[in-house]
Amino acid sequence: MRKLKKYRPTRFMAEDSYYDKDAADHAVCFIEKFCCHTKGTWDGEPFELIDWQEQIIRDIFGILKPNGYRQFNTAYIEIPKKQGKSELAAAVALYLLCADFEPGAEVYGCAADRNQAQIVFDVALAMVKRCPALEKRMNIKASQKEMEYLPTGSKYKALSADVANKHGFNTHGVIFDELHTQPNRKLYDVMLKGSGDARMQPLYFLITTAGDNTNSICYEVHQKAKDIIEGRKIDPSFYPVIFGAEDDDDWTDPKVWKKANPSLGITVGIDKVEAACEQAKQNPAEENAFRQLRLNQWVKQAVRWMPMDKWDACKVSFSEEMLEGRVCYGGLDLSSTTDLTSFCLVFPPEDDEEPYYVLPYFWVPEETLELRVRRDHVPYDLWEKQGFIQTTEGNVIFYAFIEKFIEELGERFNIRQIAYDRWSATQISQDLEGYGFDVVPFGQGFASMSPPTKELMTLTLQKRIAHNGHPVLRWNMDNICIRTDPAGNIKADKSKSTEKIDGAVAMIMALDRAIRCGNDTSESVYDTRGLLVF
Repeated sequence: MRKLKKYRPTRFMAEDSYYDKDAADHAVCFIEKFCCHTKGTWDGEPFELIDWQEQIIRDIFGILKPNGYRQFNTAYIEIPKKQGKSELAAAVALYLLCADFEPGAEVYGCAADRNQAQIVFDVALAMVKRCPALEKRMNIKASQKEMEYLPTGSKYKALSADVANKHGFNTHGVIFDELHTQPNRKLYDVMLKGSGDARMQPLYFLITTAGDNTNSICYEVHQKAKDIIEGRKIDPSFYPVIFGAEDDDDWTDPKVWKKANPSLGITVGIDKVEAACEQAKQNPAEENAFRQLRLNQWVKQAVRWMPMDKWDACKVSFSEEMLEGRVCYGGLDLSSTTDLTSFCLVFPPEDDEEPYYVLPYFWVPEETLELRVRRDHVPYDLWEKQGFIQTTEGNVIFYAFIEKFIEELGERFNIRQIAYDRWSATQISQDLEGYGFDVVPFGQGFASMSPPTKELMTLTLQKRIAHNGHPVLRWNMDNICIRTDPAGNIKADKSKSTEKIDGAVAMIMALDRAIRCGNDTSESVYDTRGLLVF
């Protein structure tokens, strides 16, 4: 058996746990002796664990509690595609089925649908068929996606999606493949919450690539793993492994590819990654797919609209005081009474050399702040302490507070107009009119939103937008998902964006008024030159 160079037990080993080399060797030996590769040029070759795979196997099966049972009950492995995760998952399933000394073990393969769950099962089945010692001890029901290890009466079965409504499982092992594709948390809860209580050392082996839905059960588990890795949480039963690039890494750098892909050059050639990177460079719509699948980065949606490096390049240090007295235009996005509310001022340039200056403001209900931090995994509390978000009393947005705040802004800045969503701000618009503001309804359809949204992109690429790096607005910009109609009109789509975009919408509405009216209200810029096209 090949030895892992410089094996050291994971730093998540509890103080009273210990590393049992014999237990770890037993798992590694089973995989490398009885399992084999099932595809491509390596078909039939023994499954020699890659270093990162062996580290995981030794940690999970070799680190034991004082009572002799495994410390880790849940393993979360997040890694880019084509790293050999299906083969590893299949090998773990077979070990739990055949070699874990558990009579009548029940091992289940789970995924978003049965076809996905069958992928790991089919790999395991192919391994069994290539190993006479296993095959003769197995009762295989291929059509039912089930196999039974006869010496112990243990079973491994790929489950269909409808089991999310069932209970009564007595699981010894669960292999959850591509957790990020789960549409909700039902199946996860059924299989992981109490289903293994009758077993002494059940193992829930979750393996996935990063996803694009930060409201999903996978992102919840990802956040827990990240919190444990970074020391914010402690859970001795949870084993976290995340291979991936950091948000600020250069996604075109081969060194970053190597960091994110531990099997690079073994299971996947660097030429394949390089080709995918070149395609992403040529087509920005493919950048998110490259980041998600090749670099294991969580992305906000399938197609990123705003290139955030271009947005960040528009950061300019300026004070609110330097803009006092100047003409500006407001955009107000109330969202809902319990959600994020934003007001944004846009200052049109006073000469050809100036950019459009942007000042955003945000509010959340004070009593729901901590709940929102836990629910959304967004640092609202930190932003509130730093002054980037204000809170209003109670558990819903207190509109009178916002009205008063805008009135005070009107004493400092020459706010010519305030645009608002006619469907969500009728009362506050009337109140603002009472304060003497010129408020104008702003439709949220393609006709109204498309021109300023396209202009925002153009101005950003030309570095003619100037913002002060406000982190909440940046978060909103990074969340934007765009909908396009058959005529090519676009708009920021709240229904498709999985996170908040209220500040971006408020800015787009204010930008529309600033572009149309400029420093006087005599004519529209759109009328004199039309849209900028990029």
